[in-house]
Amino acid sequence: MPHNQAQPYPDSYYAASIAEPGEYASLSGAVRVDVAVIGGGFTGVATAVELAERGHAVALVEAQRIGWGASGRNGGQVTGSLSGEAGLKKHLRDVPGGDAEAFVWNLRWRGQRIIEERVARYAIACDLKHGHLQAAWKPRHVSALKAGLEVAHARGMGDLVRWVEKDELRDLLDTPLYHGALRNDANLHLHPLNLVRGEARAAASCGAAIFEASPVVDIEHGAPARVVTDYGAITADTVVLAGGAYHKLARRDLTGRLFPAALGIVATEPLGERAARIDPQDLAVYDTRFVLDYYRLTADGRLLFGGGANYSGRESEDIAAYLRPRLEATFPALAGIAIDYQWQGMAGIVPNRMPMLGRLGDNVYYAQGYSGHGIATSHIVGRVLAEAIDGQTGTFDAFAALPHARVPFGERFGNTLLALGMTWYRLLEIIR
Repeated sequence: MPHNQAQPYPDSYYAASIAEPGEYASLSGAVRVDVAVIGGGFTGVATAVELAERGHAVALVEAQRIGWGASGRNGGQVTGSLSGEAGLKKHLRDVPGGDAEAFVWNLRWRGQRIIEERVARYAIACDLKHGHLQAAWKPRHVSALKAGLEVAHARGMGDLVRWVEKDELRDLLDTPLYHGALRNDANLHLHPLNLVRGEARAAASCGAAIFEASPVVDIEHGAPARVVTDYGAITADTVVLAGGAYHKLARRDLTGRLFPAALGIVATEPLGERAARIDPQDLAVYDTRFVLDYYRLTADGRLLFGGGANYSGRESEDIAAYLRPRLEATFPALAGIAIDYQWQGMAGIVPNRMPMLGRLGDNVYYAQGYSGHGIATSHIVGRVLAEAIDGQTGTFDAFAALPHARVPFGERFGNTLLALGMTWYRLLEIIR
């Protein structure tokens, strides 16, 4: 019987250190379930876990491999930061509890709790660790970080969040760059590809059917709906479209709302004893720039370093050449270090940065657009979607009502506008 062939994972550190090897079969023939999930990244897999745990019959189809896209290529930092947070506070209405500020605050930490509980419940080997620094790039950034500290303490996180002065920071990071940092031990870092693959295993253990190498060619709307691939079809009462920046489905409704941006990462050779010198407490870090650098140590003592982004919608030619100067400026002791891996992934960027949730008709849900904050947000969204499918629609409806403009003239024009906007922000950061 004919089958599609999935593309291999990109040559990344994550692909080279998969904890649980193995593949899922492609879809062939007819399947009938309660919910069909399209997309094997974090949103799709997290939603499948949530629904399967609730007793729903679930089938998930992925065009390539589980975690093949941005979910398996990102920086691995799970932080209490929501994309478009200011907009969420301004525009969210009718939230459960009636207090948008408190709702957004609690939402910020929901993803970490879900991930920690799931990793423990299903024994997922994903190198999960606590501890994160948000480092002040300029002296003027210190006041905003300290304001965030005051909010965290007022919300009862005084035992988890504290300020690190510039002089003390040199004991935590061997870098001359920063002017202080906000340390948060509620935040996590981990191996994202192993997490999403482990969660797929968890969904399967709860009865979900997982299919790889099964690109969807059509969604036939109706009650029930049909999800059609080249060699099979899933009939389902409900469909969840969770494809992010890689799918081209539902273009009539979704074109002009989300734009791909290529994020690049490198991983050095193993550092040996140098790892404990540059980051002795094994903390993940990102800085306060709008287009920031982010980095952490891997389980085998490499420095995994990402930064910048290509907002043209196209991948960059040589990530290592671009990131090496930034890496060496951050850690002068690593000048000349060998880079063993370099890779890219497409993140879905929404112009106003607020996550996009909605319905296409009565029974086809979609979720996309976490703008670089995908690990925690996708797990929050997975639970929100499952709750909505179970009839608890309050949080979903609040997100679905958020305003999202459509950029005219197609994706290429939108990416051009996005790139111009990012250039403007970079200029502001230089001159201020």
